[in-house]
Amino acid sequence: MTEVDNLTAAVARVQGAKDSAVALINAAAQYIRDHVSDPALLQQYADALNVAADDLGNAVITNPLPATTP
Repeated sequence: MTEVDNLTAAVARVQGAKDSAVALINAAAQYIRDHVSDPALLQQYADALNVAADDLGNAVITNPLPATTP
């Protein structure tokens, strides 16, 4: 795989992750609007979002872009 191929693949992975994160954030906002009167459901959803945020952060840390050589 060439450096351009590596970069293309990395960009595709980042774009997919970004799109998924945006969808999750939008869904979370709507869920909160829909269930604002149920604190137990909101706490359950907040806990799930915290786990997802930790997973996303760990994925970024453990899968850095490949080093390039000038």
